[in-house]
Amino acid sequence: MELKDFFKSVIDQDAAPVVICNLQHTVVYMNAAAVQRYHVDLTGRSIKECHAAASNALIDRVVAWFAESADNNQLFTSRNDKENKDVYMVALRDEQGALMGYYEKHEYRNSETAVPYAGLDR
Repeated sequence: MELKDFFKSVIDQDAAPVVICNLQHTVVYMNAAAVQRYHVDLTGRSIKECHAAASNALIDRVVAWFAESADNNQLFTSRNDKENKDVYMVALRDEQGALMGYYEKHEYRNSETAVPYAGLDR
């Protein structure tokens, strides 16, 4: 197995939606949680197709900010009180630090309710 297989598995196992876009705003990958949440697989399509003009302008501004500096890598975009989560846009960079895309990161703030290590006593 290659390292990329492990990284893909991390994204695939995440319960939060992950939509990865390139710099042309084409969706290059969606995990299962994203497809379930948005009820459509947008892979190969522009993320801008499903946003209003004002949102698309904000996406462009964030990507321009990412491009300004290799230190500009994460930006808080919104709070969803109903789901108790914060949402961020995160820059994706290659090994040399060049911007190659971005994704939206959902951070849920609910405390875990599962019993620690439940299921190991089978």
